[in-house]
Amino acid sequence: MVITASSYRTEAVFDYSWKNVVVAYWNRYPNPSSSHVLTEDTIQREVRDGKLYSRRLLSKTNPVPKWGSRFYNNVPVKIVEDSVLDPVAKTFTTFTRNLGMKKIMRVDEIVTYTEQNDGSTLAVRRAYISSQVFGFSRAIRAFGIERFKSNSNKASNGFDYVLRRMFPKSQSSVHHSASPAAGATGAFAAHQSELSVATTAAVPNHTSTIKSVARIGYDFMKCHASKIAQLFSVRN
Repeated sequence: MVITASSYRTEAVFDYSWKNVVVAYWNRYPNPSSSHVLTEDTIQREVRDGKLYSRRLLSKTNPVPKWGSRFYNNVPVKIVEDSVLDPVAKTFTTFTRNLGMKKIMRVDEIVTYTEQNDGSTLAVRRAYISSQVFGFSRAIRAFGIERFKSNSNKASNGFDYVLRRMFPKSQSSVHHSASPAAGATGAFAAHQSELSVATTAAVPNHTSTIKSVARIGYDFMKCHASKIAQLFSVRN
């Protein structure tokens, strides 16, 4: 039997240290975005070669589309999660797969959390979705990819919620790979350009001129303070 698989990759950046992200990971349920997660249990944990290996069993449920009800009912599905924590390399990798309904749709997911140079943490999420249902494999895989996209965003937002609660003094924000707002970036660049023109229109080596230019720059910042504040504001 030939099994065709579809894959999808997404990234999210958490403005927290790798250590904080790992600590919060074990406490990420419940959160407002995890109503589909019913139970979680740690069934094995051990340290080998300086790395922490864990296995957990989760029970999840998701609404089934109308066309999918002919294959299975909306019942909880068991998920097994294996993880490897390397405190030296500062990497944390999780491997999850569903135990039930595998012939209908199997989802293998790998998430890697790594420390970035700026102190934030990058989460790279990959999913491999396959189906053995003859004649419906393509539709089921397409549905699985769309469901994975939706759940990835929910998982990142829910995790960020937990991080904000556990580490309220840290700056909080989660950035998805396709999130940058071109409008805000363009506006900020325009303000920078305008400020540059205002302060460098004439630069003779004279103390009074320097003071005058500084005053122009100050007046500009004062007039545009509200706009600049909006550009730098972060909505969680």
